[in-house]
Amino acid sequence: MNDIEKRNDIPSASNLSKYGISAIICGAGGALLFILQIISRFRVIGLLVGVVMCILGVISLKSKDPADTKPGAVITAAGVLIVLSKTGIPLLQAVSGTLLSIGAFSLIAMGIWNALKFFIGLKKRS
Repeated sequence: MNDIEKRNDIPSASNLSKYGISAIICGAGGALLFILQIISRFRVIGLLVGVVMCILGVISLKSKDPADTKPGAVITAAGVLIVLSKTGIPLLQAVSGTLLSIGAFSLIAMGIWNALKFFIGLKKRS
């Protein structure tokens, strides 16, 4: 009976790869959001980056592949927040900057969480 319980506790290779890929993507996405937040402090470049992100996000949302819709929504939201931070209205600038920071921290935290699950699963498999 213990062997069966131990076998069920071992994660599959597909789950491990899912955790590993998710850890890399989330970590990179969080770091990219921080970089974009720094770039968006420059008025013209920030506005241009925000508009380009909005366009790329909408293109991803219109994709037929359902796996593209979540990243498309995140990219569109980040682009809108960057554009809103360039409006000149202090309240909108503060709110959009705060939301971008929360999003970046959340993505990095999710990446760390998935990396922990990946390494714990690797340890269980060995």
